[in-house]
Amino acid sequence: MHITRTVFRDDHEMLRTTARRFLEKECLPKQAEWDKAGKVDRETWLKAGREGLLCVTLPTEYGGGGGDFGHAAILNEEVNRLNLSGLGFAVHSDIIAPYIARIGNEEQKQKWLPKCCSGEYILAIAMTEPGTGSDLKAVRTTAIRDGDEYVINGSKTFISNGLNADLIIVICKTDPAAGAKGVSLIVVEADRAGFRRGRKLEKVGQHGQDTAELFFDEVRVPVSNRLGEEGMGFAYLMGELPQERLSIAIGAAARLEASLEHTINYVKDRRAFNQTVWDFQNTKFKLADIKAQAIAVRLMVDHYLAEHMSRRLTLEEAAVAKLFATESLGKALDEMVQLHGGYGYMLEYPVARAFADARVTRIYGGTSEVMRDLISRKL
Repeated sequence: MHITRTVFRDDHEMLRTTARRFLEKECLPKQAEWDKAGKVDRETWLKAGREGLLCVTLPTEYGGGGGDFGHAAILNEEVNRLNLSGLGFAVHSDIIAPYIARIGNEEQKQKWLPKCCSGEYILAIAMTEPGTGSDLKAVRTTAIRDGDEYVINGSKTFISNGLNADLIIVICKTDPAAGAKGVSLIVVEADRAGFRRGRKLEKVGQHGQDTAELFFDEVRVPVSNRLGEEGMGFAYLMGELPQERLSIAIGAAARLEASLEHTINYVKDRRAFNQTVWDFQNTKFKLADIKAQAIAVRLMVDHYLAEHMSRRLTLEEAAVAKLFATESLGKALDEMVQLHGGYGYMLEYPVARAFADARVTRIYGGTSEVMRDLISRKL
């Protein structure tokens, strides 16, 4: 699609060139290996760190790139343009590291962020629990203070980067009777006694993304591992969720455009009943609808990206972006799989992988139903 995009500067596009080269050389050839292992190898993380592709928005004094969210968006787009599955860089850099950068104290930043930027530390955030889903106020994992330590007990599930993680930000109740006002964020190092990883979860898609259960059994951490103030965790989460949801929308827009390009090339080559699949009017009309949808998604996402780069993006607007982009992607991919016929169900074809991988975008980061609820509050 030929759309004039004004949201990016020359320095953003320079990063795109670096990112595309790295992803094509170091990541795309390893996709099958990651799918089989259920996680991305540590060496790829370290190489990304050496290339300056981790934590690009963090200040340079902590080893980050010193960029803005436009640089993060470029990386996100390139990962999804290549249909890469399971690369946890965005979760690490754009969702989790900002919690430490924005609410951590100077000692915490100096201690943890440089190794996050280099790829030596991989980050996870433990929100979801069995039975709680998107209801973060209902978490049951507790962190009870005992002198200068917190004692953490509980379990988490669906944790991205859970198998690789060296540092986990755990959402837990420091005051179980206080509801949302009792939620705190505590960093747990993976080598703490009492912490263990459960099974690697087998998912419908994103097979290369390590997603795991995590268990905390009398895990003791110093009070100095708490991020921000005690009891302010829910407010911190609400402050960071717009960026997470915009990130998901950005990825959806790029994947929709890439899948449309793959599908157009396929139907113009594939023959059926003595003509190409492209020659059927139904095919052209379906793809015309998808192109219109892709343009609408792109223009909306770029608008909200510009708003976020100016620190004006609201919780409601991020919900609009995520809802519209992911729902549009899901519906369009279903149509494009159909246009591929039986080959659309074969994972060797990009549209099949995209179809399987994209389904979760309507679930994680807050389900589409939660997005609709947030939007409806402002009607």
